[in-house]
Amino acid sequence: MKRMLTTLALVLAAPAAFAQSQEITRAEERAGSIGSDEFFTGTAYVEPLFAADEPFAVNAGVVTFLPGARSAWHHHPAGQKLVVTSGIGWVQERGQEKQVMRAGDVVWCPPDVEHWHGATDETAVTHIAIQQYEDGENVVWGEHVTDEEYVD
Repeated sequence: MKRMLTTLALVLAAPAAFAQSQEITRAEERAGSIGSDEFFTGTAYVEPLFAADEPFAVNAGVVTFLPGARSAWHHHPAGQKLVVTSGIGWVQERGQEKQVMRAGDVVWCPPDVEHWHGATDETAVTHIAIQQYEDGENVVWGEHVTDEEYVD
């Protein structure tokens, strides 16, 4: 009986020996920057939220687009979720009509579907962009959205 209780105690204690602690990353520790002209037109402020650290192969960032700003055409090998937190913006899938996205909306961009997103020509928008990695990639960038494509 004593041996069985000892074994049971070891089995129950084992997960605690391998457990990790919660981690808090403070807002002031996350430096944002103006998005690269290579990937954005206009002013977009990009603030990383978290990196894709093992075993969590997902990363996220907060992106604020000033009026007229937008991403280049791009796609995500494993898809992307956009959680609109403030303002009004546009999102468009290649070959489809541009759609309005507003604070509170969640946009699902399926894997490998080419799209762009950003502010309207008159309003800013902020969203949290969440994307998963597949084969080491989370985004594949294409050409810039032209002014004609943007306002059409």
